Amino acid sequence: MGNLQIDVLGTSFTIRANEDSVYLTKLLGYYKRIVSEIENSGSLKDPLQISILAGITLCDDLYKEKGRNAKFQNALERNSTDKEAERITKALIEKIDQALK
Repeated sequence: MGNLQIDVLGTSFTIRANEDSVYLTKLLGYYKRIVSEIENSGSLKDPLQISILAGITLCDDLYKEKGRNAKFQNALERNSTDKEAERITKALIEKIDQALK
């Protein structure tokens, strides 16, 4: 269990989570980078709006990553099915060869 001191967008508080402090610090660093990019774009100034847009940006990243992961899993499953079909085909060819001898 870890603790994390959060200082972002003019607010400060501490959280406790089931993850270790090193991991939580990395998460906060990633969030702060997203917030900084939004702040530097100059399109928003209100901290609440910036935090909402940062949250949406992170959700977008997660959603895209889940899509890539699903495509990868599907490719692995197809490959596994292809290998099984190849194994069965080879076994059938061997049986046919033995029957023809």
